Amino acid sequence: MKKTVLEVQNLTKYYGNTLGVENLSLKLKEGEIFGFIGPNGAGKSTTIRSIVNLINKTKGKVLIDNEEYTKNNLNIKEKIGYLPSEINLYGDLTVKQMLDFHESFYKKNIHSRRVELVKKFELDEKKKIDTLSLGNLKKLGIVLAFMHEPKILILDEPTSGLDPIMQDVFYNLLKEEKNKGNTIFYSTHILNEVSKICDTVGIIKDGKLIKAEKIEEIYNKSLALVTIISPQIKEIIKDLKINPIIVDSNTLKFSNTLSPTDLIKKLSKYKLDKILIEEATIEDLLLHYYK
Repeated sequence: MKKTVLEVQNLTKYYGNTLGVENLSLKLKEGEIFGFIGPNGAGKSTTIRSIVNLINKTKGKVLIDNEEYTKNNLNIKEKIGYLPSEINLYGDLTVKQMLDFHESFYKKNIHSRRVELVKKFELDEKKKIDTLSLGNLKKLGIVLAFMHEPKILILDEPTSGLDPIMQDVFYNLLKEEKNKGNTIFYSTHILNEVSKICDTVGIIKDGKLIKAEKIEEIYNKSLALVTIISPQIKEIIKDLKINPIIVDSNTLKFSNTLSPTDLIKKLSKYKLDKILIEEATIEDLLLHYYK
């Protein structure tokens, strides 16, 4: 059985009286890619910044290899690579100077890994940071997060700004890290990324973790999307206690968890002009939990 590498225990963060995240607990295993998703403002970045000690927790603990991670624990810091959603660096430095500066923090030789990543992401080390496009700035952030070969990678919206070619390069890099046994905490609002690269997904809403499951378990849910055209839409909604995805005077679309037999039985007493039952995609399944 793979060991737990990153554990979050009852993480809570309030900004004054405003809730950021409450009683969030997670365990990430060695070699796992954990997708952390939720709407904007759900608490994703607050969770990440609390984990990496960029903001003070109201309460709770973060354990790395069963050792509490605090601001002053330098041994643990070396195990972590962090990529924020927005990259803010010294604009008057060149890319090379920024990479040299970062490289100087580590006793071990990480230069060859740096060279490899710079080539992979096609970075021009001569350019000044304040002249970089959003995409090139994000690529620099990725190199800085990965170049010291961390055991745990904490990534906040890592593909924003990357073109499709560089996104594929990045996804391949994540697979390489997973194959090495490294653990990745991957925060995103792009749902198709989750099904593409993640092993497990955690869904956060209003500062609370509402679901954490293996991707296969989510796929195995008996959720389907049903579209109905009928003159009795209001009656059907009331009878089936439906929370519609789309509704107008004669068309209804909703997420269904009933068996096909039970669904048809309930609908048989209504006049139906059309019914369509579709298998839900991963995006549909995850959006189901946001309702």
